[in-house]
Amino acid sequence: MLCLRKFPCVREEVVENPRQLQKAIHKLIGAHARDLSARLHEHRLKLYPPEARKSLRAFSSIEAAKLIGVNDGYLRHLSIEGKGPQPEVGSNGRRSYSVETIQALREYLEANGKNDRRYLPRRSGNEHLQVIAAVNFKGGSGKTTTAAHLAQYLALNGYRVLAIDLDPQASMSALHGYQPEFDVGENETLYGAVRYDSERRDLRDIIKKTYFTNLDLVPGNLELMEFEHDTARVLASNDRKNIFFTRMDDAIAGVADDYDVVVIDCPPQLGFLTISALCAATAVLVTVHPQMLDVMSMCQFLLMTSELLSVVADAGGSMDYDWMRYLITRYEPGDGPQNQMVSFMRTMFGEHVLNHPMLKSTAVSDAGITKQTLYEVSRDQFHRNTYDRAMEALDSVNGEIAQLIETAWGRK
Repeated sequence: MLCLRKFPCVREEVVENPRQLQKAIHKLIGAHARDLSARLHEHRLKLYPPEARKSLRAFSSIEAAKLIGVNDGYLRHLSIEGKGPQPEVGSNGRRSYSVETIQALREYLEANGKNDRRYLPRRSGNEHLQVIAAVNFKGGSGKTTTAAHLAQYLALNGYRVLAIDLDPQASMSALHGYQPEFDVGENETLYGAVRYDSERRDLRDIIKKTYFTNLDLVPGNLELMEFEHDTARVLASNDRKNIFFTRMDDAIAGVADDYDVVVIDCPPQLGFLTISALCAATAVLVTVHPQMLDVMSMCQFLLMTSELLSVVADAGGSMDYDWMRYLITRYEPGDGPQNQMVSFMRTMFGEHVLNHPMLKSTAVSDAGITKQTLYEVSRDQFHRNTYDRAMEALDSVNGEIAQLIETAWGRK
C-alpha cells in the first residue's frame, strides 16, 4: 500500500493498486498544472496589468547609430539641424531613440541617400523570401533563445521579419508578450492555417504585431499538437489530396510579399510540424551544445532527418536550401572538453559550422527571467563587461547569419 501524503493535492488518498496510483498521479499532475498556470498568470498581471502590453526601451544615440550604420556624430548633426525624425532629449541633454524613430530615420536616410540599401536592407522583387528553420530535437540546445534573438536582431537592423512559434511549449510567444494559455485562443496558431478541415484560416488573419517595429509573430500553444494527430489520420486514410509537407509552405507563400525573412522556432522533436518547417525552409540552422551527449543526440537527429526528408523528396517535396549551418551554443571558451568538441565539429563539418559561437552568459539567462531578450534590456542592468561580452557574441552570430541571407540574395 502506497500513501501519497507528501503530495498536498492527494494527501488523503491511499493507493492500493497500480490503477489507483495512475489515477492519483493524474490528479496530481492536473492540480500542479492548474496551480502553476494560475501563479504564472498572477506574476504576469504584476508585471503587466490587464490592459498593458510589453514595450521596447529607448536606445541611446550610440546604440541607434550602430543599428542604422552611421556614426553617433552624424546623428547628432541631424538632430541639431532638425533634419529627419527627431529623438527625445532628456534634461541632461542626452538623446534617446525609440525603435519607431530608428526605423523612420532609416527611411529618411534611404530616401536621401539614393536608395542606399545599408539603411533599409529590404529585399527587392527578384530576391526570394528567406525562411530559416531553427531545429534540434534535444531540449536545452538554445534553439528558442537563438531564434528569438535572431528575429529581433534582423528587425532592429531594418529587415521585415515574421517569427513563427512552432513549439507547443510556446516560449518564443511568451518572450514577446503572448502567454499561450491566456492570450492565444482557438485557431490562433499556425495550426489554424495548415489544418485539414473547413476551419482553415488565412495566415494573415493569425499574425500578431509585436512591440518591435518590423517584427510580427505567429504565436504557439498546445493546439499545435493537433496537426500531429490530424496528419497521422490523413496519412492512414491514404488521402493524396492533402499532402502535409506542402501546407506550411503554402500558408507562408500567402504573406511572402510582406516580409524579407521568416524565422521558425521548431519543436524539440522530429514530427510532422518539424518536417513541414524543413520543407518550407530555404535555410536550416541547427543549434548544438558542445558536449558529447548533445553531439550524439544531434547525430541521431541528423540520421532520422536525412531518412525522413529523403522520403519526402521522393514524394515531390522541395529540399533545396540556400544554406545550412551548425551554431555552437552555450559555449564556454575556458572549458577544455568543449573546445575539443568544437574543434571536432569544425574538422567534421568545415564551413557548415558558423565561425562565431554563442557564448554561455548570465546576461542572457538573467534577461530571460523577466521574459526578455538581451536586445530588450539596457546595459546598466548588468555588469558592463558581462553585457558587452554577451552582446558582442550575439551580434557576431546574427551578423554572420545576416551575411548568409544577403549572399543568398546575390548581394555583395
